Amino acid sequence: MTARLAPSIAPSAVFGRDGDRVTPVGSLLTEVRRRAAGRYTRDGFGLDPQVSDLLAPVLSAIVRVEVDGADQIGAGPATLVMNRGLGVVEPAALAVAVARDVGRRVRVVGAPDVVGIGGALRRIGGIGSSPAEIAAALAAGHLVVLPLALTWLRAGAGTPPLELVQSITGTPVHPVAVRPGGPFGLAIRPWRVTIGAALEHDMSYPPGDPLAAADVAEAARAAVDALLRGPSSG
Repeated sequence: MTARLAPSIAPSAVFGRDGDRVTPVGSLLTEVRRRAAGRYTRDGFGLDPQVSDLLAPVLSAIVRVEVDGADQIGAGPATLVMNRGLGVVEPAALAVAVARDVGRRVRVVGAPDVVGIGGALRRIGGIGSSPAEIAAALAAGHLVVLPLALTWLRAGAGTPPLELVQSITGTPVHPVAVRPGGPFGLAIRPWRVTIGAALEHDMSYPPGDPLAAADVAEAARAAVDALLRGPSSG
């Protein structure tokens, strides 16, 4: 007797989520049942799209954000170079803004290579601080968030790490300013995210060229600083 083979079904086509786009989720009970049955995926960077999409509305409720310039972001890969203060709220505010107004997820550079913490951050969109991983995320078509150096008291834009900037040349680079609101945006005023137009930089350099990276780094620093010093509302 000839054995009957079960049809081959690609789990990602049935149970997976788009690694780049925020997608609708079912009820909490439905999603819990799916996870209990093992019907979920994680991509090559560690993202768990189901968890990411479940957390999106929760973050939106906690971190109130107003956005300017969301239409600057297109459908392809790009890097969002942003200021960052002391903490994780700036990247969270940007992630909320992009998920809500653009319908895309972001990959935030900086997930530490630490058991537990690094894995948890990767599940919700974090990636490592290596040029190879950043380049791979862009090659896969994702939006990469590259925070500038720590901005003490948010007085300036900081200096971007040059070795990481080398991995983003050749793709659109958008400056982003995140202005703080009340505590987690719950009081006083919401956080404000301003997304600028893609920087104009010399594309004649070969990918990864250090001179091109230096030009992009300085242009990004100046553009973010200009956005931070520009008029704010709210």
